Amino acid sequence: MVIDSALVQVTLLSLYVSGVATIIGSSIGIPLGALIGLSEFGGKSVVKTITYTLYGFPPVLAGLLIYYLFSRSGPFGFLGMLFTPTAMILAETLLVIPLVTGITITSVSEVDRSVKDTVRSMGASHRQGVLTVMREAWVGLVMAAMIGFGRVIAEVGAAYLVGGNIEGETRVLTTAIMLETRMGHFGWAMALGGVLLAVALSVFLFLRLLQEKEML
Repeated sequence: MVIDSALVQVTLLSLYVSGVATIIGSSIGIPLGALIGLSEFGGKSVVKTITYTLYGFPPVLAGLLIYYLFSRSGPFGFLGMLFTPTAMILAETLLVIPLVTGITITSVSEVDRSVKDTVRSMGASHRQGVLTVMREAWVGLVMAAMIGFGRVIAEVGAAYLVGGNIEGETRVLTTAIMLETRMGHFGWAMALGGVLLAVALSVFLFLRLLQEKEML
C-alpha cells in the first residue's frame, strides 16, 4: 500500500510539473511564434535560426540557470524556491518555450497564403488576421504543445538538479527511475518506465483527439 501511494504521488507530481510547464511554455511560445512567423522585420532569419537551435537546449543547462538564479547566493535566493516543484516547473518551461515557438513559426508560415490575403482584403485588423491564421494552424499548435510536453515529461537532468529528487516533495517518475536504477532495482525501474510511457500515451491520446475533432 505504501508503494502504491508513493507511486501515485510521484505520477501526479510528474503530471503537475510537466503539465504546468507545458501550459506556461505554450502560453509564451505560441503568441511569440505567431508574432515572429507573421511579421516581417530585419533579422527575422537570425531569430528563427536561434529559435530552432534552442530545440537542442541542454536540460542540465536549463537546470543550472535556474539553480544559479534561486540558490542562496543567487539573485532570487531569498525566495527559497530551490528544490521545490516551482523550480522544476521553471526549468522545464525553459525547455518548452523554444520548441513551441519554433513549431508555431512553421505552422503559421505554412497557412495557405490565400487565407491571409482574404482576411486582409476583408479589412480585418492585424490582430484579427493573426487570430484567423492561428485558428487555421490549430493542428500545428496542438502538435507544438504535444512535443513540448513530450520533452519535459521524459526530462531528468533539470528536474534532478533543481528539484533534488526529494521523496514526497520533488521526486518525479524520471528521477525515481534514475534512483531505482542506481540502487540496482532494475525491475522496479522498468515498471516505473512503463508507468511513464502510459502517462505520456494518455496525454498524447487526449491531445490527438482534440486535433482530430478540429479537423472534422
